[in-house]
Amino acid sequence: MIEFVINVVLLSFLVLLALTIARTKDLLSSVMLCGLYSLVSAVFFVTMDAVDVAFTEAAVGAGISSLLMLAAMMVTSRYEKANSIQPKAALVVVFLTGVLLFYGLIDMPMFGDPNTPVQQQVSSHYIEESMEEIGIPNMVTSVLASYRSYDTFGETVVIFTAGIGVLALLGGRGAGIRKPSSPAASRSAFPDHLILRVISKLLIPPIMLFALYVQFHGDYGPGGGFQAGVIFAAAIALYAMVFGFERARKRFPLPVIRFVSAVGVLLYGSVGMVSILNGHAFLDYHALSANALSGQHLGIFLVELGVGITVTSVMILLFFTFSERAMQSGGQE
Repeated sequence: MIEFVINVVLLSFLVLLALTIARTKDLLSSVMLCGLYSLVSAVFFVTMDAVDVAFTEAAVGAGISSLLMLAAMMVTSRYEKANSIQPKAALVVVFLTGVLLFYGLIDMPMFGDPNTPVQQQVSSHYIEESMEEIGIPNMVTSVLASYRSYDTFGETVVIFTAGIGVLALLGGRGAGIRKPSSPAASRSAFPDHLILRVISKLLIPPIMLFALYVQFHGDYGPGGGFQAGVIFAAAIALYAMVFGFERARKRFPLPVIRFVSAVGVLLYGSVGMVSILNGHAFLDYHALSANALSGQHLGIFLVELGVGITVTSVMILLFFTFSERAMQSGGQE
């Protein structure tokens, strides 16, 4: 009964937040409310025992996504323009989408039904055989990095492609090339906030250390390359916001970040190529060692490292690209 009440309260919060986001004209408020929506969603996932999903939702949805949206707001206005959308047309699209979604639910089994094929065939194999076949305690990491490593590789490539797309749209021909520093870019973002600067200096190293912990502890608990990448990138974004974009760009040059983002994808793909060259299937980690479990451990370590490198560099790349375009717009004005 208590669990049912908690679920109803959380779902009510989500509905209330969604309606508020749809109604507000203030883009800054929308960003903050979207971050809050992600946090409530993360709590909801925890109540469903999906801790890894909750961790990802909190880190990506409430964390780096909010920072990226704030950076994107720097190149636009804060408030939505009047009559920029057609409410009636949007309402029709949402209504039709909702009808299709409810129609799709007709053929789906009841939530939590133990007699579904997924519960009887797929899940049972992972639960019973994962430890023996993969040899790591965190079953979620076994699924993501080994059983469905093809899909995870595709997701990593998608993230890398997103970074290329942002560079193509906003970076321009001179993206990442050193330019004369403008006064807006060279000065600190918070020159008079001594407490903020001191607290940031104390927080940034533990945030980076925690990101490394999440990266290399994903075999034993919630975490992995995706979560670690966005946490590490959030630390860099915090540094840029507090101490100035130009100072952060000197510490993390854009050409280096672009190169490193490709290295992560290449590292992941190279593991698969090594498997093929040794006569195994693509991303078959048994080719990496004579011992099956050792090969699984090494393969998961390498591919998770590739994911973490790509996610970190692409998130930093997105933040720097938006910030640099905002600085250029401010200098032109």
